[in-house]
Amino acid sequence: MDRLAGSAEIGAEIQRLKEEQDAILLVHNYQPDEIQDIADITGDSLELSRAAATREEGVIVFCGVDFMAETAAILSPEKTVLLPAEDACCPMAQMISAPELRLAKERHPDAAVVCYVNTSAEVKAESNICCTSSNAVKVVNSVKEDEIIFVPDRNLGRYAQRFTKKKVMPWEGFCIVHDRITPSQVMAARKAHPDAVLLVHPECRPEVIDLADHVASTSGIIREVAASKKKEFIIGTEIGILYRLKKECPDKACFPLDEKGICRNMKKTDLKKVRDALLTLQPRVTVPDDVAARARGAIERMLALP
Repeated sequence: MDRLAGSAEIGAEIQRLKEEQDAILLVHNYQPDEIQDIADITGDSLELSRAAATREEGVIVFCGVDFMAETAAILSPEKTVLLPAEDACCPMAQMISAPELRLAKERHPDAAVVCYVNTSAEVKAESNICCTSSNAVKVVNSVKEDEIIFVPDRNLGRYAQRFTKKKVMPWEGFCIVHDRITPSQVMAARKAHPDAVLLVHPECRPEVIDLADHVASTSGIIREVAASKKKEFIIGTEIGILYRLKKECPDKACFPLDEKGICRNMKKTDLKKVRDALLTLQPRVTVPDDVAARARGAIERMLALP
């Protein structure tokens, strides 16, 4: 009870500080349960990017990982953007650097660069347009070039290739959580839950996607479960999504495809870090003006798509 009471007290303090600081809490679907409970907006990368670009609050508290807060800072340079878990990074984003991308562009001068938002600001600045897991296919088909350098997720790039006549050249990056899911896990889950619908994230390997009933971003998965007449679902993404599914679809049973599918960086945020960030307006995320200006173009071109 003491821990619960302490959490409630910190939660109340966060609500008070939000009002004092004119702040909004943007929370990714993979965040811990207690963080989802205090969110103003919970969503996937695209939803949170749109919120960062359009909300009027002067302070954005981004409960996610570093590239998400960077994206908010790029879109709203006049605002204070806070990342409560300062060391929350994305290993996939670290699998490509701006110099590496510049070299790839030199080798393929006629190709457009489609850049997953799971990248650094410097990589975005070298790209033609960004995408998220929910709009990657639309973005790839929107560019005029017939060749695409797709960075950094090879699995998402290969998924997009299925729906375009363009030549997609995927970088060899990957999400540690999604790439570890195997067909044998799918078979085991199907055996355990034979009536369940299998939904997986497009960061999964092609051989896992081939076995899925539906492929979607985190919020896409939530919408599919909510709209379906089925009652059981196997969820092939980071297990933080299960909390939101339980809250929004209490009449349905959702089972993790990989019970150990945890992004440890997404779990670094806690209530005390959020409270302290609002108290001190630190750790603040900023992006150099020259990098931000170039990266902003790639992000805004994505956001401008219908």
